[in-house]
Amino acid sequence: MDGVERAVRRITSNDRFARLVGTEIQEVRPGYARVSLKIEDKHLNSVDITHGSVVFTLVDMAFALASNSHGQVAVALNMSINFVKATGTGNFLTAEATEDKLTNRTGLYRIAVSDETGEIVCVAEGLVYRKKESI
Repeated sequence: MDGVERAVRRITSNDRFARLVGTEIQEVRPGYARVSLKIEDKHLNSVDITHGSVVFTLVDMAFALASNSHGQVAVALNMSINFVKATGTGNFLTAEATEDKLTNRTGLYRIAVSDETGEIVCVAEGLVYRKKESI
């Protein structure tokens, strides 16, 4: 089993919060992941737009898959996120995480979330620490 398969298996079986929110893995390959979510009423905040934590969960899931896809355990050190468009019930969001830089100890990732029209909803950047253990 390669690193991608191990990462997908471990994360899908152990990330209970992402499962609760309803994220769906679309594609994973070394240094890349695409994850989606259809926004439902349960995902809205008090002003009837998608809760920031839901968008962040989608970002985090793509980030986790992309950064662990090399078969080495990677844990977040830092995340910066910019929300640029509000969404709501019925929107279909997709997060794409791409690897910008990979070293023996760290990895830098850019994650963009778009809606069903392709319009950007948020842009994030995440840094991971790569542990010595295999995933």
